[in-house]
Order: sequence, then C-alpha cells, then structure tokens
Amino acid sequence: MSFAELNLDTSLLRAVEACGFTAPTEIQRQAIPAAIEGRDLMASAQTGTGKTAAFVLPALQRLLQPSAVHGRGPRVLVLTPTRELAQQVTGAINDFGRQMRVRAGTIVGGEPYGPQMKLLDRPVDFLIATPGRLLDHMSRGRIDFSRLELLVLDEADRMLDMGFIDDVEQIAAAAPATRQTLLFSATLEGDIQRVAQRLLREPVRIQVAGVKVKHESIEQRIHLADDFKHKNALLSHLLNDQELSQCVVFTATKKGADELAMQLEDQGHAAAALHGDMHQKQRQRTVERMKRGHVRVLVATDVAARGLDIKGISHVINFDLPMQAEDYVHRIGRTGRGGASGIAVSLVGPQERFLLGRIEKLTGQRLERHVIAGLEPTRQETRPHPAGSGFKKNGRRPNGAPRHGKPGGEKRFADKHKWDQNKKKGPQQQQRHSGTRHG
Repeated sequence: MSFAELNLDTSLLRAVEACGFTAPTEIQRQAIPAAIEGRDLMASAQTGTGKTAAFVLPALQRLLQPSAVHGRGPRVLVLTPTRELAQQVTGAINDFGRQMRVRAGTIVGGEPYGPQMKLLDRPVDFLIATPGRLLDHMSRGRIDFSRLELLVLDEADRMLDMGFIDDVEQIAAAAPATRQTLLFSATLEGDIQRVAQRLLREPVRIQVAGVKVKHESIEQRIHLADDFKHKNALLSHLLNDQELSQCVVFTATKKGADELAMQLEDQGHAAAALHGDMHQKQRQRTVERMKRGHVRVLVATDVAARGLDIKGISHVINFDLPMQAEDYVHRIGRTGRGGASGIAVSLVGPQERFLLGRIEKLTGQRLERHVIAGLEPTRQETRPHPAGSGFKKNGRRPNGAPRHGKPGGEKRFADKHKWDQNKKKGPQQQQRHSGTRHG
C-alpha cells in the first residue's frame, strides 16, 4: 500500500515524499483512514513504528478545511507526557505541514510563561502540550476550546503512570463534547481501558503489536552482575566495543545519571547526562550534541529519554532496570528505529532479579543470558516467584521484598537495596544512586 491510497491531500503526499517515506507502516495504514473518517480511536503499537505520523497526518488533513467556529483557540490539541515528546510531535507537524500554513505552538513545563502567553494571545491551529502546564494556563482563563475539533492523547499509558490522568480528564471535560478523540498507548488493557471508556465514543480499536511481540530488529541480552563494581566492569567492556556507535545508558536516578556520566568522561568516553533536573535548554543542547555525533554515550533517566528519537543509536544499556516493566519496552525502543537493527543490554544485579521476572512476564519471552569471558557472575541465578516479586520457593518474602498490593512496597524494596549496596561501598561512593527514581 502507498500513502496515496490513504486518501491524503496531495500537499501532504508531497511532504511525506520529501521526508523520504515511501509506504505507510502498519499503524499508519490502519489508523489514518479511521481518523480521517472522524472515528474515535484507541491504538497500540511498538515504539518506533510511525505512531506520531499516524495522528499528525489526519490532523493536518482536517486543518485543510476552514473552521466552522470563529475564535483563536486550537482546532487540534495533542497531550504528551513530556517536553521531549512534545518537541518530537512539533517536528513532525513542521515536516508534514511544510506546504500548509499551520499555526502551531507548544505549551510545556520548564519553559518561561511569557512566550507561552503571547502564543495563546494569537490564533493557533495546532497546540501540543503537557497536561500540567496546559491546566495551569486554563486555570488563568488563557485557553479557548470553542474551536477544538480533535483531541489526541499520545502515550496515554505514560501519562497515567506519571499521575497526569486526572489532569487529562479535566482537560477533556473542558473540550467540546462533539470533539474527535484519538488515544495512543503501549497497552490498551487495565486502567487505560477504563480511561478510554470515559473519554472515547465507540472507538475503533487497533492493536498492531502488543508488548508480547518480540522487537524483531532488536537483539536483547541479559548480563547478570554480582554487585555495583561488577556492573561497572561490564559497562566498561560494552562501551569499548568498536561496533557500538552511539548508545543510551539508562539509570534509575538523576544523581546516578550525573555521576555515571562524569565517571565515563573520566574514562575517556564522550558522555553526557540527560534528566529532568536539567533546564530545558540544557537538555535540548545535549540532544543536539548527540545528533551531531559529539556525544557517544548518553546517560539518561526514563522521563528525560521519553520520546527521544535519534537515528544511529546502535545500543541501549540498562545500567539499572526500571521499576515499571512497561518502561523496559520504551527504553529498548530507542534503538532499532526506522528499520535499523539494534542491541539492548540489561545489567541485572541480585536485587533486580524480580524486576527481570516482571519484564519477561510482560514481554512473554525469556531474555537470553550472555556471559563475557573474565567477567562471569559468581552468584547463581535463582528462580523468581511466578508473580515476579522476589519470593523464595517456600513462599516467604526475602527481607525487604514488597508485599503484593501494598502501595510503596517497590520503593521500600528499592530503598533497602540501595542501603544494602551502600554498606558495601566506601564513603566516596555511598551517595551514588541515592536520588529519587523519577527523571
């Protein structure tokens, strides 16, 4: 199938061709016609499959027709969980709308209010926003939704995980009831299903590839580590691989990202950190440096790397496993993009085995264990409890393991893990990885 068969306007087809795209991906093939018909949509697809174009193209098609309502407010509103993802969507709008007069703007946290207030004082067609900052402007009466025709919830699962879902529902309640709503998520089950039932009307359901489908273009490897020192040795070996062109190394904390980036720089690597405590200009500058090839190793937290789209990332290395198994899927999706192949390596310490169990349960596959000669683990891997929570065979919880269903259990277990590790380190190291787990 070609893009011409999706009933897109010729101006959009020329822009798609100029961007180098020849045929739609599966999510685009299914989502674009349904969106153009005006249907509500809930869709799930693996990261890197062209999801952004699947809603940007039909939104631009809608904007080719004049609005039936006079006003200055947006006709299309896209909600994203992070600033980086908002910038990615804005880039796609600029690329595909190059032959149109589209007035687009971005309202995100971490940016000055002045330029955003000026933006909202002028007519705008396409508004991309993070929920918290948009709600802030709404509370001050700066947002006019009278013209809103299309609401897009991008990475709705992530917005739910980050605690934004109440904000999202409040924003949706302020939008016209006649609007069209498109919801994109890594999963369409559980809480996302309940959110969709409240916000969407008889939606078309599209599930191109669930998380249980293997990332065919990404080779996934597991290296078991005895302790923090062993992890550092494994990481050093991996980064010295000549086949590694650029990589993203994920850490659990902002402080850990900073310290690991400095450590790698001391070792002679072109490394930089990326996390939520950095100013937006700093983060943009770091991403641009990596795109230009000045940074080979980007040490990042989950929130900062959400929506990160850089061609040429050959490896993703999980120095720390994520607490949420779904984040593993998003992390490894930073490589193997656009049809390229990639390698995802996870360094798994003894206290992270239950997290590995959750990832394998979510993805529906046992990830292959690899051993590097001279860096073999000395601790034998124990079989995790079926629930993936670190239980022993006799049903007893190891000291500090989380109780099922009790809020904060994972955090207590993680905190005890850090305390146990710190006991084994010298005073120079005892603060490493001691920050919060949010990027």
